[in-house]
Amino acid sequence: MSGRRLTLTPEGVLLAYRHGIFPMADERSGETLWFRPDPRAVIRLGGFHVSRSLARTLRRGVFEVRVDTDFEGVMRGCADRPEGTWISERFVEVYGALHRAGRAHSVETWRGGRLCGGTYGVALGGAFMAESMFHRETDASKVALAALVQRLRERGFALLDVQYVTPHLESLGAIEIVRREYERRLEHALALPCTFA
Repeated sequence: MSGRRLTLTPEGVLLAYRHGIFPMADERSGETLWFRPDPRAVIRLGGFHVSRSLARTLRRGVFEVRVDTDFEGVMRGCADRPEGTWISERFVEVYGALHRAGRAHSVETWRGGRLCGGTYGVALGGAFMAESMFHRETDASKVALAALVQRLRERGFALLDVQYVTPHLESLGAIEIVRREYERRLEHALALPCTFA
């Protein structure tokens, strides 16, 4: 980074991701904090785990999957948590600008014309930095993540970064890798000529 100061702007966020760093807002102060965890959580694109119940939901076609039709709705769904959120209005603004520039994307699940769940993140080369996910119905976020993984596979992506392991992500195949290995995979992925859209 050679002394460059990170800022919560579209350019600043892209610069951070290229160096394995991501932002989160402190929900109390609103200050933007920057993180580079070690270990780092990823989902291997060949190692996504589909449980029997999720497989049934996918087979039944319970949800309609859409891409990039309600990016802000997905961000606001991710921010709507009883325990509070790190997704501030400034984040909605900055990532919305990245979406309009073709860098940030959402994968959404819909039923009956209602947004039921989804995930969003930023695509750079062959890397996708998933930021958050939410659901309003059972399996809605899992179906969105399964659709994201399928899309990344089809388009030759090499890295799906999920930042931190949670029990939910671990059940879907998330693993932790040391920072040096993450940075090696990131460097390889950034050099790939992939397109998300």
